[in-house]
Amino acid sequence: MSQSESGNFTQHALLVAWGQFAQCLGLIRQVMALNLHQKKVKHLPQTKILEFFLAILAGLEYLKDLSQAAHPIAQDQAVAKAWDQPAWSDYSGVSRCLSELSQAEAEQVAGVLAAISQPLIDREVMLALSQQGVLVYDGDLTHRPVSNTSTSYPNAAYGHMGAGVGFGYQAALVSFHSPTYGRLWLSAVPHPGDVISCTQGEALVLAAEAKTGMRPRRRVELLAERLKTMKRHRLMLQQRLLESQRALQKAQTQLPLTVQELEEARSALAKVEADYRQRERPIRPHSQPGKLRHRIGVLERRRVSLNKRIPKLEKQLAFRQGRLAQGLAEEQHLQERLQQFEADNATNPFPIQAIFRLDAGFGARENVALWIEMGYEIYTKPYSNWLIARLKRRVSPRTVWVRVGENAEMVAWKALPLKDFPYPLDVGLERFYTGQTQRYASLVHFGEQPVTQDLPAWFHWYNARQTIEAGIKEGKLVFQMHHLKVRSQPGLFLQEQFAVFAANFVRWAALWLAEQCPQIAQASPDMAEMAVKEQVRVGAHTSAEVIWQEQGCLLRFSELSIYAGRYLPAKRMWACQLALPFAQKVQF
Repeated sequence: MSQSESGNFTQHALLVAWGQFAQCLGLIRQVMALNLHQKKVKHLPQTKILEFFLAILAGLEYLKDLSQAAHPIAQDQAVAKAWDQPAWSDYSGVSRCLSELSQAEAEQVAGVLAAISQPLIDREVMLALSQQGVLVYDGDLTHRPVSNTSTSYPNAAYGHMGAGVGFGYQAALVSFHSPTYGRLWLSAVPHPGDVISCTQGEALVLAAEAKTGMRPRRRVELLAERLKTMKRHRLMLQQRLLESQRALQKAQTQLPLTVQELEEARSALAKVEADYRQRERPIRPHSQPGKLRHRIGVLERRRVSLNKRIPKLEKQLAFRQGRLAQGLAEEQHLQERLQQFEADNATNPFPIQAIFRLDAGFGARENVALWIEMGYEIYTKPYSNWLIARLKRRVSPRTVWVRVGENAEMVAWKALPLKDFPYPLDVGLERFYTGQTQRYASLVHFGEQPVTQDLPAWFHWYNARQTIEAGIKEGKLVFQMHHLKVRSQPGLFLQEQFAVFAANFVRWAALWLAEQCPQIAQASPDMAEMAVKEQVRVGAHTSAEVIWQEQGCLLRFSELSIYAGRYLPAKRMWACQLALPFAQKVQF
């Protein structure tokens, strides 16, 4: 029996190490304990679920690469042993398992991932609060395109897919700035392709709060003042509606009276004109017929005017009724929000400071107002052309622009009141030089940080949200999320959950391996410095001899490996100081 067949040699070194780490976390044990409705033929469905995770963790483009790649994972006995499995299934078995998986079962798997992730996320949350005093979140919506001619992807829809309109899905993502790992994913929610960013503003914030268990103090005093303003506006709308109702009622009452008077005047004129003709008297302007003719002209013009005015008044009344109904609905909505936020504050013993950075797609006015009321410090860009035109009008030839980037300048206004927004905002106007052309953009901020005093810092801090864009790119190009490997709704949901878990998992495992490497000095790869891309693209596909030990294994990289001559210990133990749940124990 060869070393490969006995599990003493592997073409996927880091997958072996990660299998030992997965056992440390309890991932394998918990997945294998799930109650799935599918029966075992040759391989358990739980084994196939783990194999699907391996396909993503190893950055395979297609599910068939599990069995048909140059060095198929499905035939690597060392990887199977590291992941505590007797053997792996052919990719076709994995595909059938995923197609028959129910949504409830997929959510069970996602629950396992969440339970494993939670203590590690809690630890980083507490470290961030103790070291920085604030949690920094980034949110975004990214596309998952499929073929425009496909009919087998459930709930796919046409929407914005990168450079243009395409067919596929969207994924709403939230990441958190971790002191230890740099970036950790908190949430991934799949949507049809026609979902747009501005509809997901509240959902992203609530997803972050649910995952960290932390939230800021709601700014109920701002919301209460906004409600007072809305009530005053509503009273004005009610007064205007009453005026329209009275005007319409008056016109509707005048019209039949005018028509009746007109008929009586015409009848009287006919009699008088007949009398004048019989007596052969001339009709002069101030004669009785002349006066009746003038009266008929006045009444005719009044009738025409009323016939024109009544539809206009009806239209005005309908418009004002609509505005009042809309205002009442919004007022009711905000009143319910106020009650909810007051309850949130009453049940929040440990309010935190938190920052949310989002791109312009989320920056609709109602979203920005909501985030402010929820207690966040906000860095975003306004949706569409909400602010740019009016900010450009505030600029004069004497305006001093501050250079904030290589080809970017900026001017800003602190706490600028806006007629169409309930709260003053720090706003900045950017201009960029692209050849001979100038382009403009704007930034919006609300919070305690005096951003208008240091425009370069504001500019660079907002653009540091590229960390989530880098994470999205990592997901697409490293974990191959631009290739959807399944075509069932539960499978697509599970792929999304596995992808964000894999990105976190690799970072956790890198620290775990780095803590073991000093035991063999310079003879091991520098896991602390190895990028996720290198770990997945190179480390997970390089050859090594596996020396099995009681508490794990030792990987000795082969001469054909880029890490030739180096060793990597992978022991199934991890001493990690988790966070104490003191935030949940605080009592007033």
